[in-house]
Amino acid sequence: MGFLTEGDSRDVRTYLNSMSEPVELLIFTTETNCQYCKDTKMLLAELSVLSDKISLKAFDMELDHALAEQYRIDKAPGIVVKGKYDYGIRYFGIPSGYEFNSLIEDILDISSQNHGFSEEQLEKIARINSPVHLQVFVTPACPYCPVAVRSAHRLAMVNEFITADMVEATEFPELTEKYHVRGVPRTMVNEDFNIDGGLPEDAFIHQILEHLDNHPRASA
Repeated sequence: MGFLTEGDSRDVRTYLNSMSEPVELLIFTTETNCQYCKDTKMLLAELSVLSDKISLKAFDMELDHALAEQYRIDKAPGIVVKGKYDYGIRYFGIPSGYEFNSLIEDILDISSQNHGFSEEQLEKIARINSPVHLQVFVTPACPYCPVAVRSAHRLAMVNEFITADMVEATEFPELTEKYHVRGVPRTMVNEDFNIDGGLPEDAFIHQILEHLDNHPRASA
């Protein structure tokens, strides 16, 4: 039995009809200690057949170790979403529930290269000129999490210094414990600052900039 119902597939296909440029999905899995690797690969396979502009390539983290390192994949399942460029947008864990919508919207944005930021917001984001790693901890049933995921991924689209991960909290308990994730969404900014909740985009950007201004040597 698949993940997408006939109705789901029909709706998603309709959304994907607006794609303009190809988008590539790379999934990295492992045969050991990865409860959702098989399910994640199956979900992406079902998604990829809904548009001829989506391609899917599957890799093994051990066998394709060098490629995993190149794409900054250090845990599985790990997903790279890229178009003409690799913007540093990653998913770690199965993008199910509300996060499936995040993935669809990321695909559409990357395909059209449409970030949606205003000129004023772009000017602020351009102030970031050192590496910033955003990790957004989520759960599939969290309705507020996609706001944080989408904000982080869109920031990565417009600033080459930013990389942004969705991290499914229950799949990576060691990270959840390391960053004291007690509720979601929690966005880690590098290793030393967190933003809790699905904030409006301006507030999200402001908190990141304020932290970086106060900690100019902080880096990913």
